[in-house]
Amino acid sequence: MSYLTRLEVSIDDQRLDVFGGDQLLKSFPISTGAKGVGFKEGSFRTPLGRFRIVEKIGEGEPVGTIFRARVPSGIWRAEESASDDLILTRILRLDGLDAENANTFERFIYIHGTNCEDRLGEPSSHGCIRLSNADMQELFEMVPLESELIIHPPTRRRGKLIFFDCDSTLSSIEGIDELARFRGPEIYAEVVALTHAAMNGEVPLDQVFSLRMEIIKPDRAACEAVAAQYIETITPHARELIQLLKANGWLPVILSGGFAPLIQPLAKELGIDHVEAVPLYLSEDGTYAGFGTSYPTTRNLGKNDIIREWKAAMLPERVVMMGDGISDLETTPDVDLFIGYGGVVSRPKVMEHAAYTLMDMSDMNAILKVVSEEMPSKSA
Repeated sequence: MSYLTRLEVSIDDQRLDVFGGDQLLKSFPISTGAKGVGFKEGSFRTPLGRFRIVEKIGEGEPVGTIFRARVPSGIWRAEESASDDLILTRILRLDGLDAENANTFERFIYIHGTNCEDRLGEPSSHGCIRLSNADMQELFEMVPLESELIIHPPTRRRGKLIFFDCDSTLSSIEGIDELARFRGPEIYAEVVALTHAAMNGEVPLDQVFSLRMEIIKPDRAACEAVAAQYIETITPHARELIQLLKANGWLPVILSGGFAPLIQPLAKELGIDHVEAVPLYLSEDGTYAGFGTSYPTTRNLGKNDIIREWKAAMLPERVVMMGDGISDLETTPDVDLFIGYGGVVSRPKVMEHAAYTLMDMSDMNAILKVVSEEMPSKSA
């Protein structure tokens, strides 16, 4: 089909249109990134702008072929679980033509078939553009190499975001303090004092973050134990609150100065798909190998950066933050509502300046009304 000139993706409509000249040849339902749009490596967001198709992979393979690193590695059956994010049937690999999306090829952003066909029509991918497997096979035959693709930016507001701090909010522990406990009572006391000083706003967070980790240097055994402890100490009614929020159109995100590998199991337990937290690295032998020193939540106002990134990526209708510390309170200018949570540790400055304060999560319907602007925004 040599008259084919371009493909166009609408983030708003979750559609991919194929044009030959000015003629619309076919329109396909798709899924783009669940985390919205963006260009950063590792963001799991769909890039915008102009692209070209530089590789066509999978010609002649059976429908449902599973690709790993672009190599056929088995067949997926529709009756199998869709828990994994599989790349199926065919791949159209993209290269970015604009300065912002020039890293698209290295990010491995594709158009591909999916095992999550039931979620087509809504953003649900890890940044790629997903089609049904039958549609992917048809598109593959229509599209020659070097075809142009345009991904248009979203213009409509979509969904509602609620960010939760983790430590002393969703769980009653402070993870870094529990890591310190493994090093003995003296180190534990020293680290706890540093944590409280940072959370109370007495010293800048970035001044104590590296210091605490150099003191602790946690190993794999400590990390695994604290990850389990997060689950054992889930805040009462947190599970139910999160399920109620999700049922009412809210997307929950954990936004934490804790460590992502330790918090991920807790997130899974709570039904939260997205965790924004500090990377932690261990060597093969399980010894400490460092942490993501440049990650935003290791410093004051870092949570604001992440919230602004989500807002730009998603264009949400409403944004709420709940937490117990100064770094949570700092997000107030970038959210529609900040909720100060004092059910584990009640920090006077946070509770004084929060638009709404919460001592427990039991009255979930009242909380839902507050976040949805159906009740006045100050409570005790």
